[in-house]
Amino acid sequence: MKMVFEFLLLALGFVLLIKGADWFVEGASKIADKFGIPQIVIGLTIVAMGTSLPEAAVSISAALKGNAEITIGNVVGSNILNVLIILGLTSVIRAVAVKKNTIRIEIPFTMAVTALLAFQGLADHQISRVEGAALWGLMIVYLLYLVWVSKTDKDAIEEAPTADGKESLLRMIFMVLAGSGMIVLGSDVSVDAATAIATGFGMSERLIGLTIVALGTSLPELVTSCTAAVKGKADIAVGNIVGSNIFNILFVVGTAALITPVPYSANFLVDSIVAVAAMVLLLVCVFPKKRLGRAGGGVMLAGYFAYFVYLLQSAAVI
Repeated sequence: MKMVFEFLLLALGFVLLIKGADWFVEGASKIADKFGIPQIVIGLTIVAMGTSLPEAAVSISAALKGNAEITIGNVVGSNILNVLIILGLTSVIRAVAVKKNTIRIEIPFTMAVTALLAFQGLADHQISRVEGAALWGLMIVYLLYLVWVSKTDKDAIEEAPTADGKESLLRMIFMVLAGSGMIVLGSDVSVDAATAIATGFGMSERLIGLTIVALGTSLPELVTSCTAAVKGKADIAVGNIVGSNIFNILFVVGTAALITPVPYSANFLVDSIVAVAAMVLLLVCVFPKKRLGRAGGGVMLAGYFAYFVYLLQSAAVI
C-alpha cells in the first residue's frame, strides 16, 4: 500500500508540475504582451524556457535534497526520451519536415553540449558552479542565435500567447504566482515520491531519474507534439524538441549547478553516449529528404526499447 501511495504522489507531483508550468507561461506571456514587450522576446525567453520548467524544478529540488542522480538522470533521460520516443511517435503518426538550420546547426550543437556536460561531470565527478556559469554562457549564445534565426526565418519561432484586452492584470499575476507555487510543490512531491519508490524497489536514483521522472517531466512535449501531428501541424516538432534538449542542459543543469554543485556519477557516461547517439540517429533518419518519416520513427522507437532493456539489465531488475 505504501508503494501505491508513493506512485499516486508521484502522479500528483507531475500534474502540479505540468499545470503549473502551463499557468506560469501563459500568465507571464500575457503580462509581457500587455506591457508591450515584443512577441519575439516573449517566445525566446518565457515560452522557450517554460517548456523546461518541469525539468528545472525537479532537478533543482533534487540537487538541494542531495538526490543528485535524479538531477542528471532527469535531464539526460528527458533528452533521450524527447528524441527517441516523442519524435518517434510523432513521425509514426505523420511524417515531419526538418528545417535546414536544425540539421546544420541545432542538432550538432545539441551533440556538443551533451558531450560537454559529460566531460564536465567526468572530469571531477560533479558540475561545479563555474561549470554551471559556463553552461549559462552558452545558453546566452544560443539565445542570440535564436534572435538571428528569428530575423531570417519568420516561421522559426513559435509565437507566444497574446493578451486578451478584456483580461485583468490581476488574473495574469494570479496565474504566475499560482503556477510558480504549483511548480515548487510539484517538484518537491515528485522528488520525494521518486526517491521513496527507488528505495522501496531497490532501484537506483539514476534509473528512476532516467525513466519515470524523465517521462513525467517530458509529458508536455509528448502531448503537444503528438497533438500537433494528429492535426497535421507537426513540422515544428523537431525544432521544438531539439531546442528543449538544449535548454534542458544549458538552462536546467546550469541553474542547478549555480545553486549547488551537482554530483555526476560515472554511470552517466553510457547515458550521455546514448543521448548523443540519439541525435546522430535523428540526423541519419532525416537525410537526405530533410524529413523524419514513419520508417525513421519506427527505428527511433526501437532504439529507445533497446536502451530501456539495457537500463533494466544494468540495474539488475530483470
